[in-house]
Amino acid sequence: MQVDLNMLTVLDALLEEGSVMGAAERLHLSSPAVSRTLGRLRKVTGDDILVRAGHAMVPTPYATAIREDVHGLIRLAHEVLLPARKPDLATLERTFTIQCHDALAALLIPALVGRVQKQAPGVQLRVLAENSADTDDLRQGRVDMELGGGRPESPDIASAALGHDPLVVAMRPGHPCADRLDFRAYAEHPHVLVSRRGRLRAPIDDLLAAEGLDRKVVASVATLAVALQIASSSDVLVTSTAILGRPLVEAFGLITRPLPVESEPAAIICNWHQRYSSDPAHSWLRDQVRAAVEEAVEAD
Repeated sequence: MQVDLNMLTVLDALLEEGSVMGAAERLHLSSPAVSRTLGRLRKVTGDDILVRAGHAMVPTPYATAIREDVHGLIRLAHEVLLPARKPDLATLERTFTIQCHDALAALLIPALVGRVQKQAPGVQLRVLAENSADTDDLRQGRVDMELGGGRPESPDIASAALGHDPLVVAMRPGHPCADRLDFRAYAEHPHVLVSRRGRLRAPIDDLLAAEGLDRKVVASVATLAVALQIASSSDVLVTSTAILGRPLVEAFGLITRPLPVESEPAAIICNWHQRYSSDPAHSWLRDQVRAAVEEAVEAD
């Protein structure tokens, strides 16, 4: 037998109000409509539900016995169909997997872990390094969030710009360009590129080519940390982001100089699958990531 679940709403109102008129007013329905539903409920259950006692109506023993169960079902249905917009952080237990550029991880993850543990001690973070190639990890749910500099091409991946970071040139303190770094000096010295795909060219090479200049790239490495380690013991230059790269630059005892050419700042992008766009807990985590980025930008 197929049951019209809308009848549960009317049954709950009848048991709470104790009358057809009261239930009708509560549900913003007409009394005849509620009366017809009461008739259907009596037919389905085989019980009168409400019976007249003088000028009032009283529930039958069966109706009294099921009152709490019916009300609980209605409350559960509301929780399912209208989920809370704010998670209960004190009781939230969930593991989030974040894939992150190493420079972003060095700057943001310590602050993010602190924020998460303070607000939601039951939440765990799994922070993974970037892959060398594009994957479907977001789509398949293996990764909850990607942090980096690229926007997604797939329409089912949502994204948000968290901020922008100007480019600088990192080098050891005694580097020949430490006192003066112009466009020509930038081109003449060897470079180490940071590329998860192993690319040996970057957009700045097009700017150099337009001026008739060509730089020598001696290596391409997957992480900024490796590139800066090379720079700490040689005369290579590493083009990095100013804010996100700062912790690693300082850790290796390096200095930075402004990029000697006008260039667009690097974007800080958060990507996630659209299945999580309305998820309260995921939305809260995105807010924490954004706050960590804003703190880092303000502190620079």
